[in-house]
Amino acid sequence: MPKYISKIEAPKVSIAPMIDRTVRDFRYFIRLITKRSLLYTEMITTHAILHGDRNKILDFDLSERPLALQIAGSDPKEIYEAVKVAEKWDYDEINLNVGCPSNRVSGHMMGAVLMAYPELVAKMVKAMRRATDKAVTVKHRIGIDGTGILPKDFKKVHFDQYEDMKEFIKTVEGSKVDRFTVHARIAILAGLSAKENRKIPPLRYNDVYKLKKEFPYLKIEINGGIKTIKEIEDHLKYVDGVMLGRISYDNPFTLAKVDQFFKKSEVNNISRREIIEDMISYVEQVEAEDRSGYEALRHTLGLFYGKAGSKQWRQLITPPWPADYSGKDILEHALEVLPEESLEERSI
Repeated sequence: MPKYISKIEAPKVSIAPMIDRTVRDFRYFIRLITKRSLLYTEMITTHAILHGDRNKILDFDLSERPLALQIAGSDPKEIYEAVKVAEKWDYDEINLNVGCPSNRVSGHMMGAVLMAYPELVAKMVKAMRRATDKAVTVKHRIGIDGTGILPKDFKKVHFDQYEDMKEFIKTVEGSKVDRFTVHARIAILAGLSAKENRKIPPLRYNDVYKLKKEFPYLKIEINGGIKTIKEIEDHLKYVDGVMLGRISYDNPFTLAKVDQFFKKSEVNNISRREIIEDMISYVEQVEAEDRSGYEALRHTLGLFYGKAGSKQWRQLITPPWPADYSGKDILEHALEVLPEESLEERSI
């Protein structure tokens, strides 16, 4: 079979899909800080797209682009139909979740458990490609321990060695995947929570580097535990892109520096004051739609991470708010009382 060489350029930096975090309010906020990084929706199931409130689930603002839709499913027919539905929203790419370690997700044959079924993953990717001309990508782990999830008569339950991942890639790549995003930890599908699966299994970055070396024609992006600009720079010596997770939520101002990794781009020279000023008009719009101002602002709690005023900022944002205070009032008050050096600091 001829090798598929994607013509889609891999983003140098992307922001990982995170349940209850990479929602529209978060994406608006993050897009103020990084103009070039690829953003993702939360993981959305095919069932939700086919049977849920599609506008609520799939709507986004054009300012959020480039933006990828991440889908979870296990049935090629359903995933074809879900991608067809999503075509109306014109996402920049569609990503298949083969990495979620939650045993609840795995119990429904979605997420990381699919690494044990590479032929099925290949069929789903082919179905996605039939449904869209957009880039189709796959996010997965370096391996899984399927004990307690996979059937007892299954041929094996441990897919946790490099050779297992290599065989997975060899099977799936033929379905024309534009990029593989590899979380450099195995997923333990029973006995660990999703949170524990982000910390306890050891990081094996060298496995991802080796994958790129053995499959140089594939677009390979690395994910897992990456927290600093220096680490991004180091990883980009070996792979095509870097996906950032919790750091984008815990210390989002760091992201102002990541645009430098894109061609003909520079550090986004923005201050926290300018970010807050922009969020004032955004939260006014949110509250005019009768949505919670706090829901729009809770994703900004890490804006002053490690800086003077961090605790005060979190206290200001977190309810209960003073009687009759709107989100605009909270933000305007913050601009008056937070330390000037933190408000005016810029990424360069």
